[in-house]
Amino acid sequence: MDLRLLRAFVTVARLRNFGAAAEELSTSQPALTKQIQVLERRVGSVLFSRGRHGARLTPAGELLLPDALELLDRSEAFERRAAQVSSGVEGSLAIGFGLSGIELAPKAVALFRSRWPGVTISLEDMPSSLQCERLLAGSLQIGFVRLPVPAGLEHLRLRRDRLTLAVPAGQELPRDLISWIDARPLIRLTPSRGPGLTAQINNLYAELGCHPQVLQEAGDLQTVLALTAAGAGPSVVPQSAERIAPPEVRLVPLPGRAATWWTGTAWATRTPLTERFVKAAAEVARQVKDRS
Repeated sequence: MDLRLLRAFVTVARLRNFGAAAEELSTSQPALTKQIQVLERRVGSVLFSRGRHGARLTPAGELLLPDALELLDRSEAFERRAAQVSSGVEGSLAIGFGLSGIELAPKAVALFRSRWPGVTISLEDMPSSLQCERLLAGSLQIGFVRLPVPAGLEHLRLRRDRLTLAVPAGQELPRDLISWIDARPLIRLTPSRGPGLTAQINNLYAELGCHPQVLQEAGDLQTVLALTAAGAGPSVVPQSAERIAPPEVRLVPLPGRAATWWTGTAWATRTPLTERFVKAAAEVARQVKDRS
């Protein structure tokens, strides 16, 4: 149904005068008359009776007027909603995060929601590599990933992370830390769960020339840290994991160029929503840096 015809119908019904309705609609009276005639042909009924007292609704017009009003109201509501979505006031964001965003992602979501409550957000834990795949496929709008990112994605650096040795809080460590961990059984995250972290650790081992053994694997970082806290064995984890580490664990920074890397947000399509979220993430990263 042509909304222009419905608007003409509703305006004439309200003003009960073709001349006044034409003036309000910024059209000529003959053009308005033609629009009403087109609408009458489409609905198969005469909508107005015209006389000395102006235009009055026929019984058919009386019955159809509420439906016309409802359709126009829904159309206007759609236009208002579309304007809010396009401006970023409403909408939805699918966000991914992994080990690199374990601290920043939840804080950024909380800050963003406090400012834009009309936006629906989903937050899913997944490796950086999978996040990048989904960002390029369009099923994810924002990712908290290990940098660099593949071609086709934009990114913003948020913080620098580094590898640390997690040990029980009371354990004494020698000055030569590398010799100490060489050939020592360590607990580690399952490589398939954190392929980026695994590659980073392997690169550091190669740089330092050490070859730790694998004592046990765990499917999440919390379990790795819990095993270390219980005395099962040391582990190599990101510095950012200190936010989820139990008090029984201390993290000792490891040396080497391969021990550090950048993390940040990544996105494939720039929209008002993604721009606002990236700004919120950058603000959270600054707050975290200032507190550290």
